[in-house]
Amino acid sequence: MLNENIKAIRKSKGLSQEELAIKLNVVRQTISKWEQGLSVPDSDILLSISEVLETPVNTLLGETVVESKVDDLKAISEKLEVINLQLAQRKTARRNMLHWLFISVSVVMVTIFAVLIVLNSPYLGWDYSEPETTVFGAAFHAFEWLFVRLAPIILIGAIVGFSLTRKKV
Repeated sequence: MLNENIKAIRKSKGLSQEELAIKLNVVRQTISKWEQGLSVPDSDILLSISEVLETPVNTLLGETVVESKVDDLKAISEKLEVINLQLAQRKTARRNMLHWLFISVSVVMVTIFAVLIVLNSPYLGWDYSEPETTVFGAAFHAFEWLFVRLAPIILIGAIVGFSLTRKKV
């Protein structure tokens, strides 16, 4: 009974005889002898086996432990199918989010361009004798200068991203 329990619990934990032997500081042949019923571990080793296998000693000495059966192929394939479906849904949701993000960036870029064209650099006609006006005018000019140079690159990137994330029919 002890031999069968050690073997069943070791296998259910996914340990080989060699791995269990290393954890117990014994040779693999000792594990093999215990599992074949040719010898019995002493009480100290029995406690160590209990700790390594995370199983109470009374379970090791008690009733026969039934080796847990691995799910059959159908159950595993059903689980994989559910996981694949969830991954596909996440991928679709991420793709849709990116798609709309690229559309939003494109719309914002075009809108800011339109506003800047309509405003026609109003800071050029301002009176810069006031320090606050000077700071605001310089900031407005810096924004306009930077935007006019970076916006086309961002807009092209957003359009490319938009076309790459659209749904393929």
